[in-house]
Amino acid sequence: MHFKSISDLFEFMSAPTPENPLLGLIQFDCSSELLKNKELTYDFYTICFKKIESGEFWYGKTKYDSDKGFMYFLSPRQKLTIHDVVINEVGFTIYIHEDYFLGHPIHNEIKKYNFFDYEINEALHLTPKEKEVMWSLFHKMESEYNNNPDEFSKSIILSHLDSMLKYAQRFYKRQFIDRKPISGVTISKFNKSLSEYLEKQKALGLGLPTVKYLAEQLNLSPKYLSDLLKQETGKTALDLIHLHLINEAKNLLLDGNKNINEIAYQIGFENPPYFSRLFKKEVGVSPMDFRRNNLN
Repeated sequence: MHFKSISDLFEFMSAPTPENPLLGLIQFDCSSELLKNKELTYDFYTICFKKIESGEFWYGKTKYDSDKGFMYFLSPRQKLTIHDVVINEVGFTIYIHEDYFLGHPIHNEIKKYNFFDYEINEALHLTPKEKEVMWSLFHKMESEYNNNPDEFSKSIILSHLDSMLKYAQRFYKRQFIDRKPISGVTISKFNKSLSEYLEKQKALGLGLPTVKYLAEQLNLSPKYLSDLLKQETGKTALDLIHLHLINEAKNLLLDGNKNINEIAYQIGFENPPYFSRLFKKEVGVSPMDFRRNNLN
């Protein structure tokens, strides 16, 4: 089911008409939400905090472990499938249409928050203190939302929303740090997948290894993978791919059996001049100079 407006969604859920057609806030208790076998997409951003007693969430083809409480963020037109979900703790959901951001800095800034494109199994797990922070901001938004609107209402609500997003970014960084053993395993799997890609010469048929391809091998979303690697190594997934390719190129250059173009094609570069530019940027010398200097 696809919902173009928040009002249509609220009518479907038998919820009161939203105070603003571009903004909807819902708070629910442990008995107020029972969803059965629904596949939903929205034309608006969704921020949800809930803990479920039973049932399953599917985001795309990924199942989320229902035993843990979580907070998740969806950008417009992302698919969420819900199987027999029963809530066992108070929670809230915020729906914001893109047009609500018009004229406010958050209109551009929200695109910088990668967690709106994370998979559902990469949701934000909150500590008790972090939960208090999120609830406090939600209540402030809710209070302004239910008051008689005036010229300040929208900017006040968006200021609280902006704080919620910034805290979410901070808490995700904490989550990455807490899960360092997991991220260490991820980095190992990432490097292994890259090595296998080159060893099996997939580059000859598929071209350069992409972040999307490697994320799929690890059952992660591309942005989550890149953010996790950035936190652990200081480099994005794309940076690490480039470094891996350059190291492979160095080995092939010192082998001496292939020319520069052949090496570029072997590791996935369809454009040899681009390969040479990237190599010089990372190494400081051209591929030819690197071969000449080291072979001598």
